[in-house]
Amino acid sequence: MKKIITASLAVVSAIALSNCAPQNNMQRDAATGAAGGAVLGGIIGNNVGDGNAARGAAIGAALGGLGGAAVGNNKDMQQGGGYTGQPAYGY
Repeated sequence: MKKIITASLAVVSAIALSNCAPQNNMQRDAATGAAGGAVLGGIIGNNVGDGNAARGAAIGAALGGLGGAAVGNNKDMQQGGGYTGQPAYGY
């Protein structure tokens, strides 16, 4: 039961700490990937190895966030925005 609560807290904190302002695809997809990764990582971590759901949720959130950010940045680049590594002058 403690493991389920830990995994649930990881998901709730990922959602609560996300920004409510309008976001680009990279930010939105990173948050979605992190939340989904935390849930799946918690489930997998609970059922595999030593049964550590918290560690699985943390690893899943990190990997899901990275994957979601990559997908979202690709969407932004296709729409004419996104991270290019160049400074944005005029803002």
